[in-house]
Amino acid sequence: METARKLTREMFEPATVDTEEKVVGKRVTFWGDVWRRFSSNKGALIGLVLLAAIAFLAIIGPDLNDYTYRSANYDQTNKEAFGDHWFGTDKMGRDLWTRTWYGAGISLLVALLAAAFDLFIGVPYGCISGYYGGKVDNWMQRIIEVLYGVPNLIVIILLLLWMDPGIWPIALALGITGWVTMARVVRGQMLKLKSQEYVLAARTLGASTRRLLLKHMLPNVMGPVIITIMFSIPTAIFFEAFLAFIGLGIRPPAASLGVLINEGYKVLQLFPHQLFYPAAVLSLIMFSFNLVGDGLRDALDPKLRQ
Repeated sequence: METARKLTREMFEPATVDTEEKVVGKRVTFWGDVWRRFSSNKGALIGLVLLAAIAFLAIIGPDLNDYTYRSANYDQTNKEAFGDHWFGTDKMGRDLWTRTWYGAGISLLVALLAAAFDLFIGVPYGCISGYYGGKVDNWMQRIIEVLYGVPNLIVIILLLLWMDPGIWPIALALGITGWVTMARVVRGQMLKLKSQEYVLAARTLGASTRRLLLKHMLPNVMGPVIITIMFSIPTAIFFEAFLAFIGLGIRPPAASLGVLINEGYKVLQLFPHQLFYPAAVLSLIMFSFNLVGDGLRDALDPKLRQ
């Protein structure tokens, strides 16, 4: 009979396994994957470059020559593009290059302020409505339905007739009517997310409502929120230009793109360049935002991941 082997400590040392299997490649985060897919979209990149160029010119463009947006020179009225006047002059001899890029900056500022109102009113409203549900959701959605039943343009015009038109009143008027769409988008996402397993697990472990909303649910809503913002900005720019066109925009001598288009429209047959340049800049802004919005929508869509 074979003698039993004596057990030693060395027999219980961890074995070293030599394997060639290794993790290849870098760890990719969610936003890193979004950027990879966004950057592979040529149209979205073109829109991003155009937006960057327009924003850059809106900031420094008015300072690239010796003229200001309000300096009139009646000896140089209605001139086409020549010499120092790269876009020509208007009926008061004011430099159209300076006024166009100053107006682009005003239009972008109004649109960004309106988008900020959408973000800071619509997102909390939609979060509360979707998360609590029940009677709270019913009452909050009735308010939204009432606002939806009134045409946005009527509300905006009435507000601007009550307030003196300016950057903040116009942005406020656009924001008051524009946050409803954002609230509905966020509410729909919240209704879907609050029944997910990770939310139920966090609630079971004692997470507070604030932690559930801020740490677990709101980050997963940011994709649709960003997409909605990107499409609401060109809508706000269009509304601002329309209001300026009908005389409810920024007061002269200040100018937005809508004001310049209105002034150029009056002399279209005689001096078409006064309409062409601000209209071209406005079209490029809206075109660029739509390209970037389409790119973000595709990049944030989980069904398109590879």
